[in-house]
Amino acid sequence: MDSGEEMAALQTLRRGVQISPELREGIGWTLVLAVLASVGQVIVPVVVQQTLDRGLGADGGPDVSFVVWMGVIAAAAIALTSGASYLMTSRLFRTSERGLATLRIKAFRHVHDLPLLTQNTERRGALVSRVTSDVDQVSQFLVFGGLLFVVSVGQVLIATIVMAIYSWQLALVVWIAFAPLFLSIRWFQRKLSEAYGVVRRQMGSMLSAISEPVVGAAVVRSYAVEARTQARIDEAIDGFRAASTRAQRFTVVSFSLGGISAGLANAGVIVIGVLLGFADQMTIGTVLAFAFLVTLFVGPVQMGTQILTDAQNAIAGWRRVIGILETPADLVDPGEDGETLPRGPVDVRFEGVSFAYPGGPFVLRDIDLDIAAGRRVAVVGETGSGKSTVAKLLTRLMDPTEGAVLLDGVDVRRIAARSLRRSVVLVPQEGFLFDDSITANVRYGDLDATEADILASADELGLSDWLATLPAGLATQVGQRGESLSAGERQLVALLRAHLADPDLLVLDEATSAVDPALEMRIGRALERLMSGRTSVTIAHRLSTAESADEVVVVDRGRIVQRGPHAELVHQEGSVYAGLHASWVAQQGA
Repeated sequence: MDSGEEMAALQTLRRGVQISPELREGIGWTLVLAVLASVGQVIVPVVVQQTLDRGLGADGGPDVSFVVWMGVIAAAAIALTSGASYLMTSRLFRTSERGLATLRIKAFRHVHDLPLLTQNTERRGALVSRVTSDVDQVSQFLVFGGLLFVVSVGQVLIATIVMAIYSWQLALVVWIAFAPLFLSIRWFQRKLSEAYGVVRRQMGSMLSAISEPVVGAAVVRSYAVEARTQARIDEAIDGFRAASTRAQRFTVVSFSLGGISAGLANAGVIVIGVLLGFADQMTIGTVLAFAFLVTLFVGPVQMGTQILTDAQNAIAGWRRVIGILETPADLVDPGEDGETLPRGPVDVRFEGVSFAYPGGPFVLRDIDLDIAAGRRVAVVGETGSGKSTVAKLLTRLMDPTEGAVLLDGVDVRRIAARSLRRSVVLVPQEGFLFDDSITANVRYGDLDATEADILASADELGLSDWLATLPAGLATQVGQRGESLSAGERQLVALLRAHLADPDLLVLDEATSAVDPALEMRIGRALERLMSGRTSVTIAHRLSTAESADEVVVVDRGRIVQRGPHAELVHQEGSVYAGLHASWVAQQGA
């Protein structure tokens, strides 16, 4: 790993600890326990040497009392090592999990604050992978690797010191045996870092490839594209397999090199130790103690090799999670310093508003628009004209590139998010329903609403008789994405949720899904009651909606080209609206 990559890894670790400060809690005592665990393990080889050389090999015969004392010391050392290791691991586990819980919470919350463009361009599976499997990979490293790596390094140093005290010659043999491994560590780090960066990306791609067909199972079956879909999944799985295999190849090589080094070290200690023994330069106890010390040296080195692998995988995952957290939210909430909108119908004004997606052309240009409080306005236009962008700007799902959107004379960027969401509600084309009951889905409009409040709201919208036809009324389970309900029924739930929210400005991106005439009439009546007494802006895809609006705004190629009542606009021959209306009438008659 070159210096730049080392700095990047250290920066990732440092930034990760900043995001999860719990990881630093009690680290001092944990390190103390780590030192005790390491020292305790070194005591046993020393006890073995002393027992053989001074106890069993004492002048005048074995010194039983000395042997007993050595046994007591060995037992105490084992108890100390076990206790310290247990406490260290427990503390490390608790601290790591608290830190990772913080990381998960921050990551999931930030996903909701990400720009819509980021959410739309980042594949959903890859986004989920970052805040699930990537965090899990960090968890595995912190719990089973992080501090243990420090312990392993400490244990290697202590074992080296003790070996050097006993015999510098044998200590040198051990280090020479492990020299190839130590010299190649930096190279392995660089290769592992690159390989596991690819593995984490392939994991996200694989999850995307698997999750999308599951969500879109009906489309896959309807168009009989199971084979093609399976081929895409197989390709993603094969890509992940190839990346994982390549990464594991480096792991296997490094681990095998560690095993070879351990074998050479043990063989060298035995051969050189025996030769030194014959030369009366070393006792049998020292040779046996050295054998124990080599084990204490080899174990941490091999563990360190595995931890190195986990570290590269974890750092790659950590870097991806941090990447999400450091993706700036495009919509900054002014919070306590923000304006609060008064209750009541809202007046709307667009002042010189233009909007362009990053790197793309303007989809809205120089929009000037005033909507009086309490008015019903329908925004119409061809597909791609920019009318849906108007709804997103009005509800501050995006901010304009130029100009300002004002509600009651206040720039939406200066309105506190809580006040904005209280006063403005968007009903999208497809009202998303969660896999829960109708009650739970409707309560998203008002989390404090009682069942009586929901029933009263349904009665106001004229939906009570519809609820009575459902198998369990409000307790009816809607299924994943509301699939247990028809498209029209999902719209009714969305309208009921919006009514319960009691907004002052209602923005409707009108659904285009076909529903039966009876349900369409029910939706129409519910909409009529929902818009009563409120300012409403409807992105109209069906011009019957425009016919009943107080005013129609016509958008064409990102500009407002007409506005006025339907009765006036429809008679302006050659106009955009007249053409749209004539085309719509022809479709209805077809």
